[in-house]
Amino acid sequence: MSRTRPFTRPDRTLPGLIDLGAWLLAVLWALPVLYAIWTAFHPGAYATRFSLSAPLTLDNFRAAWEAAPFPRYMLNTVMLVTGILAGQLVIGTLAAFAFARLHFPGRDLLFILVLIQLTIMPDVLIVQNYRTLEGLGLVDTITGVGLPYIASAFGIFLMRQTFLGIPKELDDAARLEGCGLWGLMWRVYVPLARPVYVAYGLVSISHHWNNFLWPLVVTQSVETRPLTVGLAVFASTDQGIDWSIITAATLLSAAPLLIAFLIFQRAFVQSFMRAGIK
Repeated sequence: MSRTRPFTRPDRTLPGLIDLGAWLLAVLWALPVLYAIWTAFHPGAYATRFSLSAPLTLDNFRAAWEAAPFPRYMLNTVMLVTGILAGQLVIGTLAAFAFARLHFPGRDLLFILVLIQLTIMPDVLIVQNYRTLEGLGLVDTITGVGLPYIASAFGIFLMRQTFLGIPKELDDAARLEGCGLWGLMWRVYVPLARPVYVAYGLVSISHHWNNFLWPLVVTQSVETRPLTVGLAVFASTDQGIDWSIITAATLLSAAPLLIAFLIFQRAFVQSFMRAGIK
């Protein structure tokens, strides 16, 4: 005679603890952002005093905008991240297509050399990169700031893996339609890899928008400083410490990325899911 096992409810303790930990981490992450928002929209007297009756004001943003050339910093940053991304997409596409579909002597060795770049921290090369730019006369230029990042090993690797996943039968079909090598790349491979391009573009823009150390080393004037360096100069002790104005300037610097994320959040997530980036 068989025995029936009694019904037991699944233990939900562990998932509950995981959810609780996730919420705690989310609150810890959000606290500095909430403090910055509170301080930026209230007078300096309420920077460390939280009161529901505190008056709201936009004077901190006006003071920050007038105290430093933030429009110039913003323009420099947009030019920098746009130029870097354009160079990375062009060079990455050409190199990835060559590594994925072309056969030439030393291909695997060259790809290994590209991958070695991923193991080298960019900070290690600051001195040598600065000497190279000095020899080229590109110190204190936007071109000089972006030049070391044009050939991205991560971008080449990501696009190569994407191109390898495209069926080779499409190559034969495109060649039957009269496509040459360039037509095959631009009409078949690039359109099919569009989600990867979007995902990589988001990673590149967010990284170089927030990059600080290398621009700090290579820029010396207002005409070339990006937002991160300009904000650091503005928040230095020479300007006096007013946390309300400093947090307002910080929000001004981060506002374009935050607005873009809120508007294109769904597209961001879908691009990362299709590209397989975690």
